[in-house]
Amino acid sequence: MFELKRDISATARPSLRVCGQVFDLLPEGAAWMPNERLLVVADLHFEKGSAFAARGVALPPYDTRTTIARLEALVAKLRPQTLVALGDSFHDGEAADRMAPDDAARLARLSRSLDWVWVAGNHDPVPPRVFGGAVKEELRVGPLTFRHEPQAAPATGEIAGHLHPCAAVRVRGRRLRRRCFASDGTRMILPAFGAYTGGLNVLDRAYDDLLPGFDFHAWMMGARTVIPVSARRLEAD
Repeated sequence: MFELKRDISATARPSLRVCGQVFDLLPEGAAWMPNERLLVVADLHFEKGSAFAARGVALPPYDTRTTIARLEALVAKLRPQTLVALGDSFHDGEAADRMAPDDAARLARLSRSLDWVWVAGNHDPVPPRVFGGAVKEELRVGPLTFRHEPQAAPATGEIAGHLHPCAAVRVRGRRLRRRCFASDGTRMILPAFGAYTGGLNVLDRAYDDLLPGFDFHAWMMGARTVIPVSARRLEAD
Protein backbone atom coordinates (compact mmCIF):
# COMPACT_ATOMS: atom_id res chain seq x y z
CA MET A 1 0.00 0.00 0.00
CA PHE A 2 1.28 3.47 -0.87
CA GLU A 3 2.53 5.22 2.26
CA LEU A 4 1.85 8.87 3.12
CA LYS A 5 5.35 9.35 4.52
CA ARG A 6 8.58 7.47 4.08
CA ASP A 7 10.33 8.72 7.21
CA ILE A 8 8.18 6.78 9.68
CA SER A 9 9.40 3.35 10.67
CA ALA A 10 7.37 0.44 9.40
CA THR A 11 7.25 -0.78 12.99
CA ALA A 12 6.27 2.57 14.50
CA ARG A 13 3.20 2.64 16.73
CA PRO A 14 2.05 6.28 16.62
CA SER A 15 0.33 7.61 19.70
CA LEU A 16 -2.09 10.40 20.50
CA ARG A 17 -3.43 11.77 23.73
CA VAL A 18 -7.09 12.30 24.54
CA CYS A 19 -7.52 14.32 27.72
CA GLY A 20 -4.01 13.27 28.69
CA GLN A 21 -4.67 9.54 28.17
CA VAL A 22 -2.30 7.79 25.75
CA PHE A 23 -3.60 5.70 22.86
CA ASP A 24 -1.44 3.78 20.42
CA LEU A 25 -3.15 3.74 17.02
CA LEU A 26 -2.87 0.49 15.11
CA PRO A 27 -3.00 0.09 11.31
CA GLU A 28 -5.55 -2.68 11.80
CA GLY A 29 -8.00 0.05 12.89
CA ALA A 30 -7.93 -0.49 16.67
CA ALA A 31 -6.74 1.77 19.50
CA TRP A 32 -4.60 0.46 22.36
CA MET A 33 -4.33 1.99 25.83
CA PRO A 34 -1.06 0.50 27.09
CA ASN A 35 -1.41 1.93 30.59
CA GLU A 36 -4.78 0.22 31.02
CA ARG A 37 -4.04 -2.79 28.78
CA LEU A 38 -7.32 -1.93 27.05
CA LEU A 39 -8.01 -2.54 23.35
CA VAL A 40 -10.76 -0.57 21.59
CA VAL A 41 -12.50 -1.44 18.32
CA ALA A 42 -15.61 0.00 16.69
CA ASP A 43 -18.32 -1.13 14.31
CA LEU A 44 -17.52 -4.79 13.76
CA HIS A 45 -20.84 -5.35 11.95
CA PHE A 46 -20.77 -9.13 12.24
CA GLU A 47 -22.96 -10.81 9.58
CA LYS A 48 -23.36 -7.76 7.38
CA GLY A 49 -22.66 -10.01 4.41
CA SER A 50 -25.48 -12.41 5.22
CA ALA A 51 -27.85 -9.48 5.84
CA PHE A 52 -27.12 -8.13 2.35
CA ALA A 53 -27.43 -11.61 0.84
CA ALA A 54 -30.92 -11.92 2.30
CA ARG A 55 -31.86 -8.80 0.32
CA GLY A 56 -30.46 -10.19 -2.90
CA VAL A 57 -27.06 -8.48 -2.79
CA ALA A 58 -24.51 -11.20 -3.40
CA LEU A 59 -21.52 -10.74 -1.06
CA PRO A 60 -19.09 -13.49 -0.08
CA PRO A 61 -20.23 -14.75 3.34
CA TYR A 62 -16.83 -14.49 5.01
CA ASP A 63 -16.87 -11.05 6.64
CA THR A 64 -17.55 -12.35 10.15
CA ARG A 65 -14.78 -14.95 9.89
CA THR A 66 -12.32 -12.34 8.62
CA THR A 67 -13.18 -9.86 11.36
CA ILE A 68 -12.88 -12.48 14.10
CA ALA A 69 -9.49 -13.57 12.74
CA ARG A 70 -8.23 -9.98 12.86
CA LEU A 71 -9.45 -9.64 16.45
CA GLU A 72 -7.81 -12.93 17.43
CA ALA A 73 -4.50 -11.75 15.96
CA LEU A 74 -4.59 -8.47 17.89
CA VAL A 75 -5.49 -10.17 21.17
CA ALA A 76 -2.68 -12.69 20.67
CA LYS A 77 -0.18 -9.92 19.94
CA LEU A 78 -1.14 -7.40 22.63
CA ARG A 79 -2.56 -9.62 25.39
CA PRO A 80 -5.11 -7.01 26.55
CA GLN A 81 -6.86 -7.26 29.88
CA THR A 82 -9.99 -5.60 28.48
CA LEU A 83 -11.52 -5.26 25.03
CA VAL A 84 -14.17 -2.61 24.39
CA ALA A 85 -16.33 -2.98 21.27
CA LEU A 86 -17.93 0.42 20.62
CA GLY A 87 -21.32 -0.66 19.33
CA ASP A 88 -22.71 -1.98 16.05
CA SER A 89 -20.73 -5.13 16.72
CA PHE A 90 -23.65 -7.08 15.19
CA HIS A 91 -25.24 -5.83 12.00
CA ASP A 92 -28.78 -6.55 13.21
CA GLY A 93 -30.76 -8.37 15.88
CA GLU A 94 -30.60 -11.73 14.08
CA ALA A 95 -26.88 -11.64 13.28
CA ALA A 96 -25.92 -14.13 15.98
CA ASP A 97 -28.48 -16.62 14.66
CA ARG A 98 -27.00 -16.40 11.15
CA MET A 99 -23.41 -16.99 12.24
CA ALA A 100 -21.74 -20.17 11.12
CA PRO A 101 -21.29 -22.47 14.16
CA ASP A 102 -17.50 -22.38 13.88
CA ASP A 103 -17.49 -18.57 13.78
CA ALA A 104 -19.81 -18.36 16.78
CA ALA A 105 -17.64 -20.78 18.74
CA ARG A 106 -14.48 -18.79 17.94
CA LEU A 107 -16.09 -15.52 18.98
CA ALA A 108 -17.38 -17.05 22.21
CA ARG A 109 -13.90 -18.37 23.09
CA LEU A 110 -12.33 -15.03 22.33
CA SER A 111 -14.84 -12.92 24.24
CA ARG A 112 -14.53 -15.16 27.30
CA SER A 113 -10.73 -15.06 27.28
CA LEU A 114 -10.60 -11.51 28.69
CA ASP A 115 -12.81 -8.77 30.11
CA TRP A 116 -15.02 -7.92 27.14
CA VAL A 117 -17.41 -4.96 27.04
CA TRP A 118 -20.10 -4.72 24.36
CA VAL A 119 -21.21 -1.09 24.09
CA ALA A 120 -24.75 -0.90 22.71
CA GLY A 121 -25.07 0.55 19.21
CA ASN A 122 -27.90 1.63 16.94
CA HIS A 123 -27.68 -1.67 15.00
CA ASP A 124 -27.44 -3.75 18.18
CA PRO A 125 -29.12 -1.93 21.07
CA VAL A 126 -29.31 -5.29 22.84
CA PRO A 127 -26.15 -7.24 21.91
CA PRO A 128 -26.64 -11.02 22.20
CA ARG A 129 -25.76 -12.44 25.61
CA VAL A 130 -24.65 -15.78 24.20
CA PHE A 131 -21.10 -14.52 23.70
CA GLY A 132 -20.60 -13.42 27.30
CA GLY A 133 -19.04 -10.14 28.34
CA ALA A 134 -20.69 -7.08 29.85
CA VAL A 135 -23.22 -4.95 27.94
CA LYS A 136 -23.18 -1.21 28.64
CA GLU A 137 -24.65 1.95 27.17
CA GLU A 138 -21.41 3.74 28.06
CA LEU A 139 -18.17 2.88 29.80
CA ARG A 140 -16.17 5.36 31.85
CA VAL A 141 -12.44 4.95 32.39
CA GLY A 142 -10.85 7.87 34.23
CA PRO A 143 -11.62 11.05 32.25
CA LEU A 144 -12.79 9.06 29.22
CA THR A 145 -16.29 8.01 28.14
CA PHE A 146 -16.58 5.16 25.65
CA ARG A 147 -19.84 5.22 23.68
CA HIS A 148 -21.14 4.30 20.25
CA GLU A 149 -22.49 7.50 18.76
CA PRO A 150 -20.46 10.71 19.19
CA GLN A 151 -22.19 13.69 20.74
CA ALA A 152 -21.97 17.32 19.72
CA ALA A 153 -18.90 19.20 20.92
CA PRO A 154 -17.79 19.74 23.53
CA ALA A 155 -17.79 16.08 24.47
CA THR A 156 -14.54 16.08 26.38
CA GLY A 157 -12.99 12.67 26.82
CA GLU A 158 -15.31 10.93 24.37
CA ILE A 159 -14.16 7.79 22.53
CA ALA A 160 -16.74 6.80 19.92
CA GLY A 161 -17.40 5.08 16.62
CA HIS A 162 -20.59 5.01 14.49
CA LEU A 163 -19.51 7.29 11.63
CA HIS A 164 -16.86 5.03 10.06
CA PRO A 165 -14.47 7.95 9.46
CA CYS A 166 -12.18 8.08 6.47
CA ALA A 167 -10.05 10.83 4.93
CA ALA A 168 -8.64 11.78 1.54
CA VAL A 169 -5.38 13.60 0.84
CA ARG A 170 -3.29 14.31 -2.24
CA VAL A 171 0.32 13.12 -2.12
CA ARG A 172 2.66 13.80 -5.04
CA GLY A 173 -0.30 14.20 -7.34
CA ARG A 174 -2.02 11.01 -6.23
CA ARG A 175 -5.27 11.09 -4.27
CA LEU A 176 -5.29 8.67 -1.35
CA ARG A 177 -8.43 7.78 0.57
CA ARG A 178 -8.08 5.74 3.75
CA ARG A 179 -10.00 4.82 6.84
CA CYS A 180 -8.85 6.96 9.74
CA PHE A 181 -9.03 7.90 13.37
CA ALA A 182 -10.20 11.48 13.89
CA SER A 183 -9.14 13.47 16.94
CA ASP A 184 -8.74 17.03 18.17
CA GLY A 185 -7.10 15.92 21.42
CA THR A 186 -10.31 16.15 23.44
CA ARG A 187 -12.14 13.27 21.73
CA MET A 188 -11.48 10.48 19.24
CA ILE A 189 -13.69 8.81 16.64
CA LEU A 190 -12.51 5.36 15.60
CA PRO A 191 -12.68 3.83 12.12
CA ALA A 192 -14.92 0.85 11.50
CA PHE A 193 -13.10 -2.44 12.14
CA GLY A 194 -15.50 -4.76 10.30
CA ALA A 195 -14.47 -6.37 7.01
CA TYR A 196 -17.45 -5.05 5.03
CA THR A 197 -17.65 -1.53 6.45
CA GLY A 198 -17.21 1.59 4.35
CA GLY A 199 -16.29 5.10 5.38
CA LEU A 200 -17.66 8.64 5.66
CA ASN A 201 -15.22 11.45 4.85
CA VAL A 202 -14.30 13.49 7.95
CA LEU A 203 -15.03 16.69 6.00
CA ASP A 204 -18.66 15.64 5.59
CA ARG A 205 -21.25 17.85 7.28
CA ALA A 206 -22.03 15.02 9.69
CA TYR A 207 -18.84 15.95 11.57
CA ASP A 208 -19.50 19.69 11.77
CA ASP A 209 -20.82 19.58 15.34
CA LEU A 210 -18.22 17.01 16.41
CA LEU A 211 -14.94 18.37 15.04
CA PRO A 212 -15.72 22.02 14.28
CA GLY A 213 -13.34 23.97 12.09
CA PHE A 214 -10.05 22.46 10.97
CA ASP A 215 -8.39 22.08 14.36
CA PHE A 216 -8.11 18.31 14.22
CA HIS A 217 -6.11 15.55 12.58
CA ALA A 218 -7.12 12.50 10.60
CA TRP A 219 -4.84 9.63 11.55
CA MET A 220 -4.91 7.77 8.25
CA MET A 221 -4.35 4.01 8.14
CA GLY A 222 -1.49 2.75 5.98
CA ALA A 223 -0.33 -0.78 5.41
CA ARG A 224 2.04 -0.83 8.39
CA THR A 225 1.46 2.35 10.37
CA VAL A 226 -0.93 5.25 10.95
CA ILE A 227 -0.09 8.76 9.72
CA PRO A 228 -1.49 12.01 11.22
CA VAL A 229 -2.67 14.49 8.59
CA SER A 230 -3.92 17.98 9.44
CA ALA A 231 -7.54 18.61 8.51
CA ARG A 232 -6.36 21.58 6.45
CA ARG A 233 -4.60 19.19 4.06
CA LEU A 234 -7.61 16.94 3.51
CA GLU A 235 -9.91 16.78 0.51
CA ALA A 236 -13.66 16.33 0.51
CA ASP A 237 -15.25 13.56 -1.55
